[in-house]
Amino acid sequence: MSESLEATPVESDGRRRRGEESRRRIAAAMLDLIREGGISPRAEDVAARADVGLRTVFRHFDDMDSLYQEIAAHIRAEILPILEEPLILDNWAATLEQLVDKRTRGFEKMMPFRIASDVHRERSDFLKEDHVESQRYMRGILRSAVPVALRDDRTVFEALDMILSFEAWRRLRHDQGLSVNMTRKVVLNAARALTSAYL
Repeated sequence: MSESLEATPVESDGRRRRGEESRRRIAAAMLDLIREGGISPRAEDVAARADVGLRTVFRHFDDMDSLYQEIAAHIRAEILPILEEPLILDNWAATLEQLVDKRTRGFEKMMPFRIASDVHRERSDFLKEDHVESQRYMRGILRSAVPVALRDDRTVFEALDMILSFEAWRRLRHDQGLSVNMTRKVVLNAARALTSAYL
């Protein structure tokens, strides 16, 4: 009996490791399908890409929010290092260019997931909360970067927040079909024109 009891933790660890590996593969498969343009990948497609059974997909993600959370964690791991790069704060012209450059890289990485998540947000408590938190986080970065006088000018600050938003980036890139470089120029020029008094 003692040998059986000693084997149980080992078996349990093995099952846990296999479960974690399956979960990782499923999340990676879902993310790959979204990046390839699949706004709503089917569970069958996720299972095939991850090379796991359909039951395994549903066992690891018993609701869609748990799947969205896993995907969001992957996206954040890619984007946060970009967004958290230090800014030059003693020169607004340089700071503004840095902000646009960082958002260019970050928005391009997150765009497929954001397009997909926007479609499903109204049916997902997690995506609703994540959207609110993302907006708060991005506005916080902007508030800490702009000159105090600009921050206190509510009209200018809100307009700048809109120009530098993902929604503006997506419209230029996705709806109007501009290249990354042209979109960056449009956003930077609009932000410069708006905040010319502080440059």
